[in-house]
Amino acid sequence: MERRVYGSDHEDAAPETGRRYVELCAGPLDGLLLDVTDREADRLAEGAALTTEIGQFGAGGRAHYRPRPGEPARWDWAGDSP
Repeated sequence: MERRVYGSDHEDAAPETGRRYVELCAGPLDGLLLDVTDREADRLAEGAALTTEIGQFGAGGRAHYRPRPGEPARWDWAGDSP
């Protein structure tokens, strides 16, 4: 099964060689990969608030993900916000 990257076009959503990704776990973006190649270490520790139409708040809402302790390549869902 081909993995999909968050924010990519559906036709070109496969991960690219040479990029660094984390897996989004649970929540509305479960199973997607997030490209973190250009993020600095302090920003990685903060996690991310990612726009999504399929979260609790619909269009314009955000799904919050944080690095999993001990498994930095997996980020867990921490809730949604408007």
